[in-house]
Amino acid sequence: MKFSENWLRQHVPTAATRDELAATLTAIGLEVEEVTALGAALDGVVVARIVSAEKHPEADRLQVCSVDTGSGTVQIVCGAPNARAGLIAPLATVGASLPGGMAIKAAKLRGVESFGMLCSAKELGIDADASGLLELPADAPVGQPLAQYLGLPDASIEIKLTPNRADCFSVRGIAYDVAAATGSAVAPLAIEPVPATIDSALAVELDAGADVPRYCGRVIEGVDATAPTPVWMAERLRRSGVRPVSFLVDVTQYVMLEIGQPMHAFDRDTLAGPVGARRARKGEATKLLNAQDVALDEQFIVITDGAGAAQRVVALGGVMGGYDSRVTDATVNVFLEAAHFAPAAIIGRGRKLGLHTDAGHRFERGVDPELPRTAIEYATRLILDIAGGAAGPLTESALPEHLPQPRPVALRRARLARVLGLSVADAEVERILQALGLAVERSDDGWRVTAPSRRFDIAIEEDLIEEIARIHGYDRIPTTLPGGASRLIAPSETRVDAPTVRRQMAARDYLEAVNYAFVDAAWLQLWQAGEGAVALANPLSAELGVMRTMLLPGLVAALARNAARQQERVRLFELGNVFHAAAAAPLETQRIAAAVCGNASAEQWGRAAQPVGFHDLRGDLDSLAAAAGARLEYRPSAPAWAHPGRSADVWRVDGGRELRLGWIGQLHPRLLRALDLDVEVVAFELDLGGLVERAIAKAGAQSKYPSVRRDRAFIVADTVPWAAIQATVQAAAGPSLRELVLFDRYQGKGVETGFKSLAMGLILQDESRTLTDRDVDAVVAEVTAAVEREHGARLRA
Repeated sequence: MKFSENWLRQHVPTAATRDELAATLTAIGLEVEEVTALGAALDGVVVARIVSAEKHPEADRLQVCSVDTGSGTVQIVCGAPNARAGLIAPLATVGASLPGGMAIKAAKLRGVESFGMLCSAKELGIDADASGLLELPADAPVGQPLAQYLGLPDASIEIKLTPNRADCFSVRGIAYDVAAATGSAVAPLAIEPVPATIDSALAVELDAGADVPRYCGRVIEGVDATAPTPVWMAERLRRSGVRPVSFLVDVTQYVMLEIGQPMHAFDRDTLAGPVGARRARKGEATKLLNAQDVALDEQFIVITDGAGAAQRVVALGGVMGGYDSRVTDATVNVFLEAAHFAPAAIIGRGRKLGLHTDAGHRFERGVDPELPRTAIEYATRLILDIAGGAAGPLTESALPEHLPQPRPVALRRARLARVLGLSVADAEVERILQALGLAVERSDDGWRVTAPSRRFDIAIEEDLIEEIARIHGYDRIPTTLPGGASRLIAPSETRVDAPTVRRQMAARDYLEAVNYAFVDAAWLQLWQAGEGAVALANPLSAELGVMRTMLLPGLVAALARNAARQQERVRLFELGNVFHAAAAAPLETQRIAAAVCGNASAEQWGRAAQPVGFHDLRGDLDSLAAAAGARLEYRPSAPAWAHPGRSADVWRVDGGRELRLGWIGQLHPRLLRALDLDVEVVAFELDLGGLVERAIAKAGAQSKYPSVRRDRAFIVADTVPWAAIQATVQAAAGPSLRELVLFDRYQGKGVETGFKSLAMGLILQDESRTLTDRDVDAVVAEVTAAVEREHGARLRA
């Protein structure tokens, strides 16, 4: 929310300086993001009229202007493209000093004397526009100091609002908070009803139930739509971040900014009546003010004109008006609209169409349901005073049963002191609440407080305590540690905790990434992982419309952004949840993923560079599994995103139980091209729960008897995996096998094609005695026979 400091001070007179005002706003929860000073040090700048403008004799782009200052005529050499006879613009006279530090002196430009400078808005420090001279209205008083005419100096203050403070999307709403915090009072805003002088009216029909429980309208005839927006109104709009467009449009914007009610002005002659509000029908379409054609469905609220088969959509309720019924310079008769839309009926509707409007932003968060009539009366008075015309009766249609009703909330004195940790005087509590516009009634143990209709965020006692805390001052609340016993929750011994997983990955030279849990549905389709995706009802944007079903799309996108910025070696991992649609509620699963590209190790002198590959990533994953005592097996697989022959499913095999955890491998070149990645990427993604489970460690006695090692080398077919041989050896050796080590794998001379030599060491040990050669030979013989029998192996000579 951006607003003019002077405008705010008109509503709440206060002696606080600009810096004090900004500090106060931040202290009470309305965080000030930026304060832009406007029009400081404009002494010597006056409103002036260009009497004549002639081409400079020595320069094509300069003009020699005769300028009326109100107290005489001076010669000015000007290079602005819009300098012309009759134009009224600011003139910095000789001796003036502009905000940028420029001192104005008499000078010669290409041999022609110039006694001052005609100024642009940027040179005056009141706007960023430097395209030409600041054009003032034709009725601007020549000779008057510019600061006096434009209401300067001033400042544009921008505050950051939390979603619950929708009442502060207006200057009037902010004024109540400032009044409470500074001990001042909000100036009364007298908006008297405008009596009808004509009978013209349009009937209003409400067919949207609780979505639109109130709608007000009024016809005004004989309006001069070409009337210029008064300079005081235009300047307040500019300082609030709104560019003036035309008077009838500017009035609705002005009323919205001042009191908080979005409005819309229709060209009455384009409407047949009655005007209605209802849910859109599937297949309906309309053209909006921005000339965008939009297709609608039952989720949208529409404003309609006409009845029966002739009914048509003329506006998108709570978001934007329609193109065909807009006001233009040719408009003579106006229909003003101000309605109350329930937030739930407006939330997300604009974003669904790629729109963001001031009206939608306010209605999504909630607008005072009592404001529509006040806004119509206020806008009517402004229009009649500035553009003339005759007003018809104000037409209102309401569904009282669907309008929010004020409800008193009890505030207990003891509860207030307990929550805040200090006692606030009763008089101060009442002053704060009343300054905020709340009705306060004393009770035996505290107060009964009724919030005004604009403060629908106040519903429970804690809401009132928060109001007292922020206005009384958070810095005045004592800093104390909570008392009482604390319950400590020990981590489970049956799982490796997340911090340990993160430390392990960091030790393997990975950086942790944190990505959005919601992604673009097109991303998932690119990975062919869109099945079961959970769509968001109210996404932040169209590109973040579904919950992720995999971690890798976001993680690889982060890798791609780094690779595109000359980062040749990228190693990222992420712990996060993925989501899949289920019958009752979305199924949420915690996963871990990693993605790497570039060299296997960092650049160094002692080792030649080698691209990272499948087995490098497998080693990292095995080290992570070792922390949980897990044994992993890798079985060939080729999901849609994987490079065939260079990827595998990851299985955990423990004590006869097999559990598929996820996938590891190289990404498919086709996917990499689609992602605009010109490097090979190796990645894995696993369910974290199955990976980090571990058995509780049990203490066991160490054998005091020596171990015995026997080495054996087998020739076996190249298609036989080591994991299968390992399982056979462990089963055949029995309890005396303490460790099995694969220390050599050989293919080449002496081993026929299609076979490999696997050399292993069997370490045997007994807990009760020393093993004899006979015992050891028997175990080795059994192992040899089992490997030969089950895998067609033979001992290598």
